[in-house]
Amino acid sequence: MPRPIGVGLIGAGNISDQYLTNLTRFPDVHVRAIGDLDGDRARAQAQAYAVGVAGDPQVVLDDPDIDIVVNLTVPAAHVEVSEAIIAAGKHVWTEKPIGIDRDSSRRLLDKADAAGLRVGVAPDTVLGPGVQTAKRVIARGDIGTPLFAQTTFQWQGPEIFHPNPAFLYARGGGPLLDMGPYYVSTLVHVFGPVASVGALGMRGAETRTVQVGPLTGTHFPVEIPSTVSVLMQFEQGGQAQSLYSTDSPLRRQGIVEIAGTEGTLVIPDPNTFGGDITITRPLTEMVVPPAPVVQEVIDIEQEGIMTGRGLGVLDMARAIRDGRPHVANGEIGYHVLDTLLSIEEAVVAPAFVPVDSTVSAVGEIPADFDPFAATL
Repeated sequence: MPRPIGVGLIGAGNISDQYLTNLTRFPDVHVRAIGDLDGDRARAQAQAYAVGVAGDPQVVLDDPDIDIVVNLTVPAAHVEVSEAIIAAGKHVWTEKPIGIDRDSSRRLLDKADAAGLRVGVAPDTVLGPGVQTAKRVIARGDIGTPLFAQTTFQWQGPEIFHPNPAFLYARGGGPLLDMGPYYVSTLVHVFGPVASVGALGMRGAETRTVQVGPLTGTHFPVEIPSTVSVLMQFEQGGQAQSLYSTDSPLRRQGIVEIAGTEGTLVIPDPNTFGGDITITRPLTEMVVPPAPVVQEVIDIEQEGIMTGRGLGVLDMARAIRDGRPHVANGEIGYHVLDTLLSIEEAVVAPAFVPVDSTVSAVGEIPADFDPFAATL
């Protein structure tokens, strides 16, 4: 008899709330267990979300009725934990990035392929109504031929809200590896695979200070560039420029603008699942100051049902039952990581660095995809 796909979580930290809020509401999945090195933290989350089993990570790996394990550990542990999940005979959905180096990340995908198992990689924000509607707008030709994109993520840094932010400034973190996956994944969904990148980087400070929680006042080192300026060239044509910074007192986040031959498309923050979408049309006549510049701006209706993190796990669950590819797959996650690491290398060079990996056509989520329908 059909049954919901069994899901377990390894990692019960801050982001687990976002996943559990949604996964416990989707009829097609059943969250069976939560594991964490801190068993008390896992049990607290299990109690909060009415999950039946909690303890160390092994309780998740040992459950025969769990089909997909969601890996919410810190980036440096992603590959090790994902490999343990594969070894236990279960599919993996891992938070971004897939890993922090190419070799181990490639090895993980090879092991999954050999075992006949799947790897899905965050962010699944690109599966939400915002990016998916934008893809349909572009495919219809509403902005003509996409030419280039501009994205911006800048603010003062996560130490003002995160109680233990040091890992976000360690290898595998920083604004590039932490936030870059949202923006690069979005650009790959729009333009296809990245061919080469160039970049400049800097550290605004050599140390940072925790500003909230029990570690308030604690200093920690900055191991990676905290500001990175990027140029990207895509295989199929098109360019992009991006800024990632945690050195800016002025907060400007979630900016994604895609300029085409017939209009500029502004889409929602890629760290969210949807929002306002507009197209600005070219001027039809010359405007001489001080006359105001008036351009036609078209509001685009967002198509799809808003949810949140866990949408990629649900798409994977349905794809397993349907025998089709899931959209946010491991190869895309690897290509995004390869692109981000190439950007790091371009900072050191400094020179344009080729991105060796590629991906085939990126899949889509249909507009009528209903996360709250019971389809299994």
